[in-house]
Amino acid sequence: MQIDFHHAVTYVVARLAGFPHDEAHIIAYSAQYVDDATNDGYIEFDTGALYSRIASAHKMLDYKNFNDLANHHAWIPFHFLPGNNGLPAGQGNDLGFIQRIICKPNSYVARDMVAECIRRKDDRNALHRLGITMHVYADTWAHQGFVGVEDEINRASQLCSKHTGLTSASMGDSIKNYFSDLFDHAKGELVAGTLPLGHGAVLSYPDRPYLSWTYTNGAGEVVSRDNPKDFLAAADHMCIAMKSFKAGDPSLSTAGLTADDKDKIDKLIRETVNEDGDIRHATWLKAIRKAHFSFGKNDLNYVPKGLNSWKHAALGTTATEDTGNENFKYHPNFLNSDWKKFHDALQMHRLFVVQELLPKYGICAA
Repeated sequence: MQIDFHHAVTYVVARLAGFPHDEAHIIAYSAQYVDDATNDGYIEFDTGALYSRIASAHKMLDYKNFNDLANHHAWIPFHFLPGNNGLPAGQGNDLGFIQRIICKPNSYVARDMVAECIRRKDDRNALHRLGITMHVYADTWAHQGFVGVEDEINRASQLCSKHTGLTSASMGDSIKNYFSDLFDHAKGELVAGTLPLGHGAVLSYPDRPYLSWTYTNGAGEVVSRDNPKDFLAAADHMCIAMKSFKAGDPSLSTAGLTADDKDKIDKLIRETVNEDGDIRHATWLKAIRKAHFSFGKNDLNYVPKGLNSWKHAALGTTATEDTGNENFKYHPNFLNSDWKKFHDALQMHRLFVVQELLPKYGICAA
């Protein structure tokens, strides 16, 4: 998913779940910042103090950069949550490792992840962690069928769509042009020995809300994807999760979106058609400003780095990337900054997923 969903739709759903604007802003900013937190390592302050952070995304989403992407520890805990083949904990031990780490929408693993977030609702960075959790939860719908490691299952061929203005030929050509000499034109797939990570073999098609498409996966199975239906389901379950968070109910037993708000979200998903996620994002922000939804109107923006960003407020930097040689001026409000709370939540989330959640399902990953 891209910024239109992870930021704008997350904000809309948070408001519909009962969060006020300021809290929904934190949740939505955190959800999108998972894709923008690309620096890791130590922050050094002029006082001698240090802060260690992790990255939740790669510096440049280059689908050809297999080695760098594969060596990054972000994809399984933050983007391709293993689904244990849709089975509950204690089952699936007879399955192969890859089959168990294929991402599945709303899996038992995903619901257990949400439940843990709800149990930690009194933490000082609980809203930041909720946003991170909503990012990963939503991605289980968008990234279903793929794994966050290099494997044959991620291969794709015979890519096509019936979407107006997007022919199977144009989709195939975009794949060929992007991968160039890594693409086998005769077979219509990546060359032998080139193992795609995640959904790299189909580029951004799983992340575009409006798109319906099909492909043949690495197991030779024809897969049909209806992104509008999947993204609406994700929004509905996110609403359940966020209402449950407010109620302190890890059983996720509340109702989701109302029929009216669901229709409005569905309509915007289907009618906001553009390859550029930023343009789609602007359409959603305009709808929010014009009181398109039942919670009324609000001004909403998102600045990942630079002036007016969380990072700028915490560290005083306007740089888009760190060199590793910075020495930041320490301010007492750093400890209570949204930027630090977010990065603390990233580490808490990854630690839980890798060391507690996945082992509960017999999965050793990341």
